[in-house]
Amino acid sequence: MKTECYESNVVAGPGGVMTVEVGVITGEVTVRTEVAGDRVTVRIQYLDADEWYEVEGSPLERVPDPGPRLHQEIVRAVRQGMPGGLIGFQTVT
Repeated sequence: MKTECYESNVVAGPGGVMTVEVGVITGEVTVRTEVAGDRVTVRIQYLDADEWYEVEGSPLERVPDPGPRLHQEIVRAVRQGMPGGLIGFQTVT
């Protein structure tokens, strides 16, 4: 199965972004959205770091439009702060 990846650099909003491995990440980050079929994995790293961390609540499954638009929605959510990770994340339909 082919995997598509989208990446953007952004400043995490208030409360940062909750990850599975290390808890909350704040500041300048890179967001990566990996799409494999109808499964979407969201990872984050500190800007220019080597380590990637999975965002709490990832992977998303059965997403209606798992492409660049979804990635932009996730980036917008990161800018607003995601202290609970993707829990409760709603895509725009």
